[in-house]
Amino acid sequence: MSEFKLFDRGAEKTVLLIPGWAADYRMFNSLDLDANYLMPVRFSPFDFEKSFIRAAAKYSIDRISVIGWSMGGFIGADLLSKYKDMITDITFISVRKRYPEEEIKSVRSYLKKNRTAFLYRFYNDCFSADEREELSAFKTGLMRGYLKEMSMDTLLEGLQYLSTSRIEPQSLAGVKAKFIHGEEDKIAPIKEVLELKDELPDMRLIAVKGAGHIPFLNKNFKEIF
Repeated sequence: MSEFKLFDRGAEKTVLLIPGWAADYRMFNSLDLDANYLMPVRFSPFDFEKSFIRAAAKYSIDRISVIGWSMGGFIGADLLSKYKDMITDITFISVRKRYPEEEIKSVRSYLKKNRTAFLYRFYNDCFSADEREELSAFKTGLMRGYLKEMSMDTLLEGLQYLSTSRIEPQSLAGVKAKFIHGEEDKIAPIKEVLELKDELPDMRLIAVKGAGHIPFLNKNFKEIF
């Protein structure tokens, strides 16, 4: 069951940070924005909405920004479709329009053969060749914990959610949305976001040169954002 915590940073604005697959709220540890953070310290995509609404009531939040990274972008889009009056703006980081079923099946198969080996390769693929410093810091920090802690049940649940998730261009029409994407993203190639932009000419896209799948680990991300 999802569980949320408010990290009060003394700001006027509050942002909901939604992590991606095979990650958790700690992925945002280095993020430094002028906002308070509402984050899921326990996380399931299937009960996210109900738990978020309970947390918003608990912390008296009636207006909020959303940042969804990777799988978190689909969750953010789902929330937006139901709570447009509550969500002031949304930022999609490293998203795809959808993940094809054959890719989901392939990941399931690799996980069941060797979970640790697949995750090790996946985390490495989240970084570009220009991000050696960021990859090194991730390996000595979060990656060690993730390789031990990410349960098969959690990973398969995320894949199940991704298998039916879509970002529909028409649902974003008239919405204050921003897309941030690494130009060297191997997990979610920027091509799909460029296709979205063709369908939504007014959408704002920030392409981060030399960045992979986790552009918010870039030391200049606050300025980029």
